[in-house]
Amino acid sequence: MGGTRKRSAVSLWSATARFPERAPLEGDRRTGVLVIGGGLTGVLCAHLLRAAGVPYLLVEANRIGGGVTGHTTAKVTLLHGLRYESLCRASQDRAAQYLWAQRLALAEYRRLGAVIDCEYTQQDAFVYARDSAHGPLREVEALRELGVDADFAVDLPLPFEVVGAVRCPGQARVHPLKLLGALAAPLAVYERTPVLEIEGEVAVTPRARIRAEKVIFACHYPFVDSCGGYFLKQYQHRSYTLALEGAPVLEGMYVDARENGLSLRTQGGYLLLGGGDHRTGKRGGGYEVLRAFAATHYPQARERFAWAAQDCMTLDGLPYIGGYSPSRPNWYVATGFQKWGMTNAMAAALLLRDRVLGESPAWAEVFDPARAPRLVGLAAQSAQAALGYLTPTAHRCTHLGCGLRRNTQEGTLDCPCHGSRFSESGAVLDGPATKPLPTKQEKAPGGGSAKKAPNNPTNRPPPKPPNTQPDTSRNGAEGVRP
Repeated sequence: MGGTRKRSAVSLWSATARFPERAPLEGDRRTGVLVIGGGLTGVLCAHLLRAAGVPYLLVEANRIGGGVTGHTTAKVTLLHGLRYESLCRASQDRAAQYLWAQRLALAEYRRLGAVIDCEYTQQDAFVYARDSAHGPLREVEALRELGVDADFAVDLPLPFEVVGAVRCPGQARVHPLKLLGALAAPLAVYERTPVLEIEGEVAVTPRARIRAEKVIFACHYPFVDSCGGYFLKQYQHRSYTLALEGAPVLEGMYVDARENGLSLRTQGGYLLLGGGDHRTGKRGGGYEVLRAFAATHYPQARERFAWAAQDCMTLDGLPYIGGYSPSRPNWYVATGFQKWGMTNAMAAALLLRDRVLGESPAWAEVFDPARAPRLVGLAAQSAQAALGYLTPTAHRCTHLGCGLRRNTQEGTLDCPCHGSRFSESGAVLDGPATKPLPTKQEKAPGGGSAKKAPNNPTNRPPPKPPNTQPDTSRNGAEGVRP
């Protein structure tokens, strides 16, 4: 790429949005609903509960918007890869339910974009293929059967050849932190208030106990392992984004039909180039793939920002939104957004608002966390965990003891089993782990870690950063991307 490279450790969103820091919660409280997590999902939940007159509190372990919301590519679209053709093959009803949720989300963003200065801009969305047009053609057919205005496109303004794409008009892009900041301004939000443990109606934080009639876990990865079994039903993925200055302006939003392909869209004067995806704790393309692509196709561009996101991936490709577990009837959860967190965060907030009010929308079934996981996926996840337990390494995850692997591109220690991440100093960056790595003094003889205590349910933050939007992909908060 041309020019001197100027890189920032924060995302474009964090660099261009500021909102005041909130005080931690001090003193015991009672409330109707405790919302855990200050990303877009949690803030939208609190926003809707407040509008409905429901008493609530929102607690965030670090800073609001410092997790996936601050590291998304912020594409607001119902077009989620080649999703609907496969959903229709399995169940036309489930496909219709999923689509209805996305349409509700799009309509709500359109309403908010008209009254909040968040750079809301309507765009066409595209899912392109580079090898075979078969997938996009079938997806267009499925979308049309579901009543979506979609068509097949071939001539795209991309720097490489495609064989075809799904085009869906009337989608949107947005600045996620400007939206989040405006929504959070009137809300009862407490930052740097991690939940250390929770049982029934009582949540314990460092300076307060909160007694809540209902609890919403909007904290990216559900951290209570004793029920729900989420550590068995999902895993996590890393993905990377560069903001390039001086690249051509793209109209529209473009995503490869392949999971490891590229994403491209423009925001202001920057081209956002995303990709390099891999399972957390595994090797993958990372920033190197994006930089090589940019050097080849946009040699005149300069890299101004580079950031990564962490996404929860379910075994059947659908989010878990609804009751946390049959054994906890007053707990609710939103997780597993499959890298499509903008619309699924809104759908989750709408659904959970209704559940708190004693209602259950007709489209809720497709997201039911109690649905049976696919046996093939469950077996693969269990095999990966077993391999992680048996792998000899210098560091072991404080969640369930899997061997950690070094992520050389980000300078972290990552868990391939469930996706926890740690800094070089041992601080927790991403859950489900909640305890830092043991120090050298705490290690057992022979170099292995001392016997670890059971994992306490918590969303403990990393050390306190300066009073700006933090550059971290973990705030115990949310699962929002794109």
